[in-house]
Amino acid sequence: MKLYKRQYYIDKIKGFYDSDLIKVITGIRRCGKSCFLLTVIEDLKARGVNEKDIIYLNLDKRGFKSIKTADQLETCIDRYLSDDDFKYIFIDEIQNVKGFEEVINAYREDGGFSIFITGSNSYLLSGELITKLTGRYIEIEMFPLSFHEYLEMKKYMGIAVRDLRNEFTEYIRLGGFPKLLELTSDQDKELYVESVISQILDKDVTGHRKIRNRSVFDKVMNYAINNFGSTVSLSSLAGYLKNTEGISVKPETLDRYIKILENAKILYKCPRFDIKSKKSLRGEQKYYLADLSIYFSRNTDGRINYGPALENIMYTYLRSKGYKISVGRIGNLECDFIVRRSGEYGYIQVAMTIMERETEEREYKPFRIIKDNYAKYLFTMDELLQKRDGVLHKNMADFMAKNEELL
Repeated sequence: MKLYKRQYYIDKIKGFYDSDLIKVITGIRRCGKSCFLLTVIEDLKARGVNEKDIIYLNLDKRGFKSIKTADQLETCIDRYLSDDDFKYIFIDEIQNVKGFEEVINAYREDGGFSIFITGSNSYLLSGELITKLTGRYIEIEMFPLSFHEYLEMKKYMGIAVRDLRNEFTEYIRLGGFPKLLELTSDQDKELYVESVISQILDKDVTGHRKIRNRSVFDKVMNYAINNFGSTVSLSSLAGYLKNTEGISVKPETLDRYIKILENAKILYKCPRFDIKSKKSLRGEQKYYLADLSIYFSRNTDGRINYGPALENIMYTYLRSKGYKISVGRIGNLECDFIVRRSGEYGYIQVAMTIMERETEEREYKPFRIIKDNYAKYLFTMDELLQKRDGVLHKNMADFMAKNEELL
């Protein structure tokens, strides 16, 4: 079966094809990591790499599921080493093997190998990989389909692409998990996303040693998911649990639970930054979801709150392109995002529309206070675009459909 190639990630990793750095592919479950490994293999073959020099192990598949120890993994890999030619090793679901770090590092130390791995994010990012392989690996972080990829994959699969605005609304509500494009009914798509979250909870979260009270953890998770794009602090979360659930939870426990959700790639933290003092602000953060379908699959109300929804789409779009992002504060005002990449900065405001004069003034006000000359962007869903104050006003759906860059 020919696979849709996510070219951006291929371009991001191809410079490391022959590097001895271990390539660790992370991202929320079902965002396409396993298929990405297969497209990298296809790309290597297209470049002339002989099939005998490519070793691919999916440790969740028949024939490999019994590999549970480091010795078993090493024995399996050695079976494929028929000569001394340079080899490319791909291992999917590597967390199934206890002590895998020492095995893959041994092959790296021997030389003559390029190693690619995927697995449970919670294990890879909070386990011994960090301590044992520091400085010896790179992380390639994947996200569900961007809006551009969503449209392109539809075309690739022979699915009709409708009016761009309708497609964007569907993308917001149903999300960018690649498998969704194979399903036809909205009900099936929502059920699939719920099953993805269940898999994450079962495989990445439930057995986590730091979760002592699953009931409290579930309440924290639901609060975080339902309040995506809102300012959240540990004290406000603790107050919510105390006042609405009658539960007292220590701040350090709440902090651990939030970090577990981050490690599972369900949540992404966007820190707050004071533009005047040039300092990060502690305590209050904003959290965004890896995919908006996570929210809609867990809520019966299908209405879209476009403010936080559009912010979330913009956040994941920019993160997937490698921008560093923070929320800007200017006195009592807030700039939705400050973005940084390669020494360049940009300021972003996001709104559904500025057709009302009052809304337009509100969205432009932070820009007037920012005195530097870095680029300023206003993203809305308006068809008619405003020109004022040197701000670049762009239609968000058009911008993302064209896969445009900022800086």
